[in-house]
Amino acid sequence: MAKKKDKKKEDDGIERVVSDNRRARFDYDILETLECGIALVGSEVKSLRSGTISLAESYARVRDNEVFLVNCDIPEYIDANRFNHKRKRDRKLLLHKREIARFAKRAAEKGLTLVPLKLYFREGRAKLLLALCRGKQNFDKRQTMKERDAERGLRQMKMFRRQ
Repeated sequence: MAKKKDKKKEDDGIERVVSDNRRARFDYDILETLECGIALVGSEVKSLRSGTISLAESYARVRDNEVFLVNCDIPEYIDANRFNHKRKRDRKLLLHKREIARFAKRAAEKGLTLVPLKLYFREGRAKLLLALCRGKQNFDKRQTMKERDAERGLRQMKMFRRQ
């Protein structure tokens, strides 16, 4: 039995990304990020492990000195029968009081938004990367697209020269 206790999992300490909100990086200027836990029920964890989640339209909201993830779609786990969860319920985010106070204060006074960037498992626990963001205007988005196109062109030129 001692061998089983001493044996570590191969993926300890490694992040296993479940969902990445790439659209948020395009629509928002990211000012600050914070890793937080998320309170889930069993069927939600099983559904996450199968890799089905949508962070596309979700955001975080501060209510009664607690932070909640709103509009995050975690589909029902098929084998959970009557003990299944609601798809788009509000989920509590686990943060320290000082982190909540700092993020909530900045989000409220400057008109910033709390946006989830990535949901992943670390050491068997679900973690959420939450960002304090400012929305981009259309001209900012066009500028980002121009920069990406320029970088892509440079990479293609380097690849062409190697051949």
